[in-house]
Amino acid sequence: MLVRLLVLSLATAVALVLTGTVTGGAEAATACSGRLAKTVPFKTGELRVYKSRAYACAVAVAKKPGARRAMSVTIQPRGGRPVVDSGQYTQQAGPVTVHALNRCVRASAVIAGKSGSTGWILC
Repeated sequence: MLVRLLVLSLATAVALVLTGTVTGGAEAATACSGRLAKTVPFKTGELRVYKSRAYACAVAVAKKPGARRAMSVTIQPRGGRPVVDSGQYTQQAGPVTVHALNRCVRASAVIAGKSGSTGWILC
């Protein structure tokens, strides 16, 4: 548990150094590089998909962080296998990253039984 917290803190610090920006709330904890390409809100949170030149990254962020609950996030490049992060989390699931140079991707997220998804995007 402590190791996961340290890794998340380090990833956030690296992301802040690379982007040169500081944002508040769950936005700062995503650790996805690139630009925000798509946000899909749903009842218990939102799915955020980021795109850099060769990669796509997804994260599921809870609307109200707090108690541990089931969360998962999935991203899949067209013609490739999906990458999934699921478990009992308090704030977010992910990030999950796939190679997406010249490829469409689709992503989905589930937080406490409610879900959001994209179709094929970034084509």
